[in-house]
Amino acid sequence: MRMSTALKIITVIALCGSLAYAQSDVQPVNDRPNPYATLDGWAKLPDGRAWGSTSAVDIDRDGRSIWVAERCGGNSCAASTLPPILEFDAAGRLVKSFGAGLFVTPHGIHVDRDGNVWITDASDGTNGTPGKGHQVFKFSPDGKVLLTLGKAGVAGDGPGTFNRPSDVVVAANGDIFVADGHGGDSNARVVKFSKDGRFIKTWGRKGSAPGEFDTPHSIAMDSQGRVLVADLRNNRIQIFDQEGKYLTEWKQFGMPGGLFIDKNDVLYVADSLSNRDAHPGWIRGIRIGSARDGTVTAFIPDPTPDVDPITAAEGVAADAAGNVYGAVVPAQRLQKHVRK
Repeated sequence: MRMSTALKIITVIALCGSLAYAQSDVQPVNDRPNPYATLDGWAKLPDGRAWGSTSAVDIDRDGRSIWVAERCGGNSCAASTLPPILEFDAAGRLVKSFGAGLFVTPHGIHVDRDGNVWITDASDGTNGTPGKGHQVFKFSPDGKVLLTLGKAGVAGDGPGTFNRPSDVVVAANGDIFVADGHGGDSNARVVKFSKDGRFIKTWGRKGSAPGEFDTPHSIAMDSQGRVLVADLRNNRIQIFDQEGKYLTEWKQFGMPGGLFIDKNDVLYVADSLSNRDAHPGWIRGIRIGSARDGTVTAFIPDPTPDVDPITAAEGVAADAAGNVYGAVVPAQRLQKHVRK
C-alpha cells in the first residue's frame, strides 16, 4: 500500500511538471541561442517575377523539396494568371509550379505522406472576386486537383463550408483536419473530415477558454498523432487528441502564427506579431523546441523587429538537413536559415 501511494505521488509530480507551461503565464522566451545564419534571395523565381506575400511553406516527405504558395507577386491572386504553388529544390531552383486561377489568398500548406499538396484559401471575400475563396484544395505532386473542400466564394460555419480557413494537416490514416478561421468575423474552429472528404466533426468556438480559439492560424500533428493548433491571438498553442479532446496548452512560443513538426518531434514556431503592443516583452522570430514536452531550445530572432513592413516569418518549415525556412507576408520573401 505504501509503494502504491508513493507511485501515485510521483505520477502527480511528473504530470504537474509536464503541465507547468500550461498552468501559468511564462516570462518572455527571447534568450535561447541562435545557431543559424539567415539567407535572403536563395530561391530563384523566373525572370520578371517577384515574390509576393507568403505564409505557406512546407517540405516533402523526403525532406528535400521545398513547397511554397505565394500570392502572385502581391498580396492577392484574385486578378492574376500566375501559378502560386511553387516547388524548389535544395539549391533554390524552381522545379515546377501550378494552381493558376484557383486562389485569392493562398494561406496554409501541407504536403502529406504521399506527396500530395494541400492549400487553404483564406480570402475574406472583400476583394470583389466571386466564385473563389473559403476552400481547401488537394493537389497531386504534378498539380492535378484531387479533392476540394468547401464552397467556392461561400463563407459559412456548416459541415460543408468554411470561413477563411487558415491551414490543414492530414493524419496517418488520411483523416483531414482544417484550422478554420482567420480572425474578425470568420470562424474559430477545427473541422475534421475523412480521407475522402466526408465531414466527421468540428470543435472550438471564439473565446479564450480551453478548447476555444481566437484565430486558429496553423495546425500540425506530432508523432503521437496529437493535433497542435496555433491559437494566435490567445498567445498559445493548444493540443488535442484527434477527437478534439483538450489535452494542454503552451504559452512559451510567443504569438504562434506558423507550426512545423519534423519526424523527430522538433517543433518550429513562427511568431511574426509579438511587439510592445500585441505581446509585450516578447520578440518576434522563430522559436524551436520539443513537441513532446514544450521545451524551447533555440530562437531565430527577427533581425529588424521594429520596422515596417514586418520582416519576421509567419510560416515555417525545416528540411532533412536542418535548414529552416521562413515565409514572410508583409516584406514578401522566403528566408532560409542555415546552421552556422
